[in-house]
Amino acid sequence: MILPWKKHGQKIDYDCGFFQIQVHQSSSPATGKQHPFYILSTRDWINIIAVTREKKVLLVSQYRHGSGQVGLETPGGAIDAKDLSPVEAAKRELVEETGYKSGEWHFLGKVQPNPAILNNYCHFYLALDSEKVAELKLDEAEELEVSLLPVHEIQELIQKGQIQHALVIAAFHFLGIFTRQNPGKI
Repeated sequence: MILPWKKHGQKIDYDCGFFQIQVHQSSSPATGKQHPFYILSTRDWINIIAVTREKKVLLVSQYRHGSGQVGLETPGGAIDAKDLSPVEAAKRELVEETGYKSGEWHFLGKVQPNPAILNNYCHFYLALDSEKVAELKLDEAEELEVSLLPVHEIQELIQKGQIQHALVIAAFHFLGIFTRQNPGKI
């Protein structure tokens, strides 16, 4: 049986404000031997699948420095300290990144993005009947292009590799579960 490891301490190796690199000193329950583990400690994230009355999904294109590529994604971001809850962060991010607002929100699920090195969750929401209410309010280091695509085209975009972001694909997986449980909702 796999048992939790005993943590003997931790220290912050680096803190950039958005995340910390923490070094955890933990020992194996099987051998008792201690090892250092490097953890990226960061805030929880949210991703939104926003669908208009015309059954089009709001997607954003943006350059990602990790991959060095422009990716097609759902709107999303980090939960800020001022956000009262993950859904409030989702509502804020949707307006900021797309200029759209929704009156009907559904929680789809949450995942651990990479529990080997990250300590956070990504929460997924569905925003139905989204409509344009404002211009984009992007952060200084954000450059996005918003597009509207029919819901039925998303699976093909994933299969063709045009959507590669793992958290976006996870969000659409949860959307599939939601639509099976709520036929006719989308």
